[in-house]
Amino acid sequence: MKHVALLCSLIVLATGSVAPASAQALDLETVLAGVGDYVERYYTRTQRLLVEEKVILQQLSRSWSAEGFARQLEYDLRVEWDPSATEEPAKVVRELVRASGSPLGSRDQPECMDPRATSPDPLAFLLPDRRSAFRFEMAGTARIDGRDAVMLDYRVMTRGEPTAEWTGVCGWVDLSGRTRGRVWADGNTFEVLRFDEQLIGLVDIPGPPNGRARRPRLFTFERADSSIRYARVTFEDPDETLMLPMRIEKTTIVRNSGVPRLRTTQTYENYRRFVTDSRIVP
Repeated sequence: MKHVALLCSLIVLATGSVAPASAQALDLETVLAGVGDYVERYYTRTQRLLVEEKVILQQLSRSWSAEGFARQLEYDLRVEWDPSATEEPAKVVRELVRASGSPLGSRDQPECMDPRATSPDPLAFLLPDRRSAFRFEMAGTARIDGRDAVMLDYRVMTRGEPTAEWTGVCGWVDLSGRTRGRVWADGNTFEVLRFDEQLIGLVDIPGPPNGRARRPRLFTFERADSSIRYARVTFEDPDETLMLPMRIEKTTIVRNSGVPRLRTTQTYENYRRFVTDSRIVP
């Protein structure tokens, strides 16, 4: 599982109520098996979808208020699913439609902070053949959008070293070995309703090799939080209802970065489904 944060320009960083007895009685292995099977079905269905993704990148001040004008982007987005892949079986693929606002990057690479054209889908770590790298435990029950849910907490079994892929002053950082989080799943269908993740402590990232002397040699992630909310989307001809991402919110704080505090908001509208090679339906 990879959660990819983006760095750029001297770096510019670009990772309740009580449920009914049936949900309370669920054991960990039952929930993991149910969620794993659900995620496999989820990818089988979502690879036939196209959606409009709207992204807002907003720099923040030390007081957490907006600083300057936000950058706004719109993409056509789809999911690619290859269950035989050894590295990334599920990928999010973006095609830029329009952009407005000043890029949050350097003069040489002004679009460092924009989402990558291809990135891992966050739910892949719940697939049956991938969850062995994580320790899961039950965290109780809750209500999410009027639905009874069971909560799963997780963290990595072995804390891995973060890695950075540098292109000039832009760096793409894999923090997946330093994260923990919580998944909310429907207690009956095991559909994922919400997914939150955050860092386990501070994470240091070395600067790009052969960097200029005036650039920082070390960058420290103080915070990299994300929260994904899912909602029902109904399709017709044929009739089908799926739980799909509606909103993602991310907040990052990185010392020495050209964009030290950033809030990223992603919203999803107008899901369309491919039912044949030539026909798209809402």
